[in-house]
Amino acid sequence: MKVVLAGGGSAGHVNPLLATAAEILRRHPDSHLHVLGTETGLETVLVPAAGLPLTFVPRARVPRSLSPEWFALPGRLAKAVRVSKDLVQQVQPDVVVGFGGYVSTPAFMAAQGRPIVVHEGNARPGLANRYGARTARVVALTFPSTPLAAKTGRTIVTGLPLRAPIARLVEERAAGRGDAARLAGAAVLGLDPSLPTLVVTGGSLGALSINASASGAIADLAARGQVIHITGKGKDEAVRDAWVAAGSPTTYHVLDYLTEMEHAYAVADIVLTRSGAGMVSELGALGIAGVFVPFPIGNGEQRLNATDTIAAGGGILVDDKDLTSTFVRNTVGGLLSDPARAREIGRKAQGVAPHDGAKRLVDAIEECL
Repeated sequence: MKVVLAGGGSAGHVNPLLATAAEILRRHPDSHLHVLGTETGLETVLVPAAGLPLTFVPRARVPRSLSPEWFALPGRLAKAVRVSKDLVQQVQPDVVVGFGGYVSTPAFMAAQGRPIVVHEGNARPGLANRYGARTARVVALTFPSTPLAAKTGRTIVTGLPLRAPIARLVEERAAGRGDAARLAGAAVLGLDPSLPTLVVTGGSLGALSINASASGAIADLAARGQVIHITGKGKDEAVRDAWVAAGSPTTYHVLDYLTEMEHAYAVADIVLTRSGAGMVSELGALGIAGVFVPFPIGNGEQRLNATDTIAAGGGILVDDKDLTSTFVRNTVGGLLSDPARAREIGRKAQGVAPHDGAKRLVDAIEECL
């Protein structure tokens, strides 16, 4: 197989791309894969680390409002398409797969009649994937309610292609080895596997509102179970000060960053977090109850990402402005005190979308050959 994969700029595009690439190589070790990405996103590190060649596409973002960027857009897009066409001519791919973002638009334009597969990670489709869906052989969705469909091809729900460590944990739980994974995760993190466990995280960058609201409830949460509070790099000082003020409870653990998030997931019964597509999908696949706080700035896609899960009873949604220490004490703490309810919420989340997104997406790619 020869495949060009386009996507970059954020983890929401890069991680599903890499999960899909890994599944292609698992099935077809001699495949020739090439990635189109940006010069500034996570792909600059993650793609080479995965051993994949990476070509940078010039930035050709469509501005959200009238600005000087509008006048520069035609020239930038033309250059991005030229770079993409050069790569297509070089690789001669059997299929072009786009994961959204402004890297995908020139890739779709450069496909030159080759089959296109679009994967939309978010509940609100972006401009690039809306463009790609017009000619795509397959449009693959993470969330069932996403309003995007192939104009002439097939539209399927694959779920999100999950990062390899998370996918392995999903498989371990499905095979009945969840308890062993919990013991192993607890040992790595220095936790008690027998205690109900809450993970608090705002993602790799952290979220000040989540940090602040949880900090005001430290004593109460620590009395109900154990907590892993991942603050985000450089955002741990205020939380540690609050921890000391609360009496330094030994069941409340503060970290600024955790590289191997699968260990926290293995122990978690509840997660208080933002509702990015990756987080919603990972918690759903693992059957963990989520308390979701959509990012309050932007186009509202994080609220939409959680819509299907909330409708199924698989999580709790709270607006950022309503996230207070009182809410954390009463609602999140109440859930920590009721493991049976947390398990039921997690079970409902698990039924929202498929958990083997990479396998389903690669099935669709293979059907295009």
